[in-house]
Amino acid sequence: MNNHHFEKRMGALQSAMAKHGWDAFISVDPSDNAYLTGFHGSTSALLVTCQSAKLLCDFRYIEQAAAQVRTAQVVECAGNLDLRLAEQLEQAQLKHIAFEPSTISVARHQTLETNCSGEFLAASGICSELRSCKDPGEIERIAAATALAEESLEAMLEHLKPGVSECALAGLLEYEFRKRGAQGASFDSIVLFGDRSALPHGKPGDRALKSGDIILVDCGCVLDGYCSDLTRTFVFCRILDGWFSEIYETTRVAQEMALQVVRAGVSAQEVDAAARGYIMDAGYGDNFGHGTGHGVGLEVHEAPRINTESRAVLKTGMVVTVEPGIYLPGQGGVRIEDLVVVTDDGCDNFNRLPKELRIL
Repeated sequence: MNNHHFEKRMGALQSAMAKHGWDAFISVDPSDNAYLTGFHGSTSALLVTCQSAKLLCDFRYIEQAAAQVRTAQVVECAGNLDLRLAEQLEQAQLKHIAFEPSTISVARHQTLETNCSGEFLAASGICSELRSCKDPGEIERIAAATALAEESLEAMLEHLKPGVSECALAGLLEYEFRKRGAQGASFDSIVLFGDRSALPHGKPGDRALKSGDIILVDCGCVLDGYCSDLTRTFVFCRILDGWFSEIYETTRVAQEMALQVVRAGVSAQEVDAAARGYIMDAGYGDNFGHGTGHGVGLEVHEAPRINTESRAVLKTGMVVTVEPGIYLPGQGGVRIEDLVVVTDDGCDNFNRLPKELRIL
């Protein structure tokens, strides 16, 4: 990603700062700092004024920062990073200092206030709003991460056999990510068999695969700093009783209906309602308890949220999941998830894996 992208992002933040009358914006969030500067280290502090920016990091990251940072002066700091940040703020006599409250702990906030005379102002959502619409370079990276994840999932499915455990397949899946060049999984991979597929975010265990089992796989990888996220549900060797075919087809159609609603200018609630309404009409409303989707980018869960309470309106360039599900306790569940980029008149789907029920 070239300097122009980072300069544009930093410029957008500085314009917002000027509009609000902030003298500075500070961030200790790794993803926000990566977005604004290109630095992908796990520990740093970013200090932005309307004219300049500094990225503070310790000796461990100084060489990495020098190579990666595009829009800030790199400052090496020894000792407590919060104290060094407070010193920088005090030396510059910055009075109105904005920060994202969801990414700064109470203890950290107290350290900064104790050691700096400036006024700290909560600026909720300032960076998440900037990050919500992806530029072409980000979209390209998310598409590549999705393709890698799908290829890895298909490779994992070749190892299905009676007796293999959920944990073993989850581990194999993450190995396939790494083997193909991913930095790792974008979250702990979910592989669940049989009635355990009714756990929307269950953790893989030692459950052994057997004929007739449902197989629910929710996974994603990080490639070049950007995440993917996909879910598919299969059955092993033979189809189950009619109840499973019914909830599978209900979920598949609900997802398709939600995908048809996605476009710039549509509210997130409308997308959620398209899937949720169909599932409710089919009699499974109580079995779909999570939101229909969320944004994806440098993190696997970003703005916007697509659920019943979201106030977001979709914009061109947003990358979101669409993932309705139906979960029957003690029996099993289905979730089908695609990752799409919002366009002016619809959406482009990154996923290529089929969604018709597959018997493996």
